[in-house]
Amino acid sequence: MFFEFESDFVDALRCIPMQVRYKLDTCGVKLKLNEWNHFTKEERQLLVDRPCTTPTEIQAYREMLHQLIQERMGTSATDLPVEENPAWMDAANVPVPVREKAEELDVSITSAQWANLLPLQRFALIKLSRSNHENSNFLPALKEFNLV
Repeated sequence: MFFEFESDFVDALRCIPMQVRYKLDTCGVKLKLNEWNHFTKEERQLLVDRPCTTPTEIQAYREMLHQLIQERMGTSATDLPVEENPAWMDAANVPVPVREKAEELDVSITSAQWANLLPLQRFALIKLSRSNHENSNFLPALKEFNLV
């Protein structure tokens, strides 16, 4: 599942799409854009398509990333801690950074709206609410998720 706000780069998979970033956070591997760009188109597509939900799938995804990074970069992958109860799985509470970023745009996200989002949508809003180059996609994401 690709989001409309990613449409300018997902066809060529030149940037890491949200669904892969979601899987990275799930399996605890940091993937830099430079590393992503050393993967073949087929390898990138495999990272998009491969499931990463069950403990077995998560471990297999993690191992595949370690192998790809070693093969393409000649370095070891950087592991990250996996959040036990990540904010995007909490359907009851809109995280403060998301609420504050929405308020900057004169948008109020209700608890009911947040609860109706898919975990991947909540994940995207959390990532897009962080103060970095990506937050230009925050408003398009709000519109795409029918929050505006």
